Amino acid sequence: MKILEEKCQKCAECLPYCPMSAIMVGDRKVMINPDACVECGVCLRSGVCQEGAFTREELTWPRILRAEFSDPTIPHKKTNIAGRGTAEMKTNDVSGRFKRGEVGVAIELGRPGVGTRFTEVEKITRDLARRGISLEEENPVSALIQDGKKGTFSPEVLGEKVLSAIVEFKVPFDQVEEILALLHEIIPKLDTVASISLIGRSEAEGRIPLEEFLIKKGVSFYGNGKVNIGLGRPLAEK
Repeated sequence: MKILEEKCQKCAECLPYCPMSAIMVGDRKVMINPDACVECGVCLRSGVCQEGAFTREELTWPRILRAEFSDPTIPHKKTNIAGRGTAEMKTNDVSGRFKRGEVGVAIELGRPGVGTRFTEVEKITRDLARRGISLEEENPVSALIQDGKKGTFSPEVLGEKVLSAIVEFKVPFDQVEEILALLHEIIPKLDTVASISLIGRSEAEGRIPLEEFLIKKGVSFYGNGKVNIGLGRPLAEK
């Protein structure tokens, strides 16, 4: 984003609207810190500037990634989904991608006010790759992977900062404990915040093996159930 100096009245009323505190006052003018800005477009869409001083510059690679991961109005080229670019596995069990005995994992890095750089995302994808874990294909993070065996991005991507990015994959149920131990080790070392979502299916008799596992291991969690009526595909019943 850019502020047109000839239109800016230096009122600074826009400062609280930036979720990354990238707008600042200095040298007798209001300006945007380009490194802190994630191109989310909130300042522009808010309408706070009555003079229309905000404008979006044409974004080229790799800076365009900032907008694709941070602006909910811009779709990702990989998935054609706006926002974070993924429908998220946790909201799509109806698609049949999870069978019984499998657990979906979604790790979201970054939040408004904090954000994340792809250097931090890569720390997750590299450790997953070392364990032979394949990422969800319909996810823009997966599309950025340059070396699948190493789980690495191209160097030009690493410095880009976004509001948040989600790493998604699924594993056999008996691998969940290993994954949680890995994340418990990695996440405290990240220069951002992270949340973990685990997705598992209930058994025919109503048992929820994943919930039972977490309780047994003393892992605190917020349970969020979902029932799909008349929407499931045949695969979802297997």
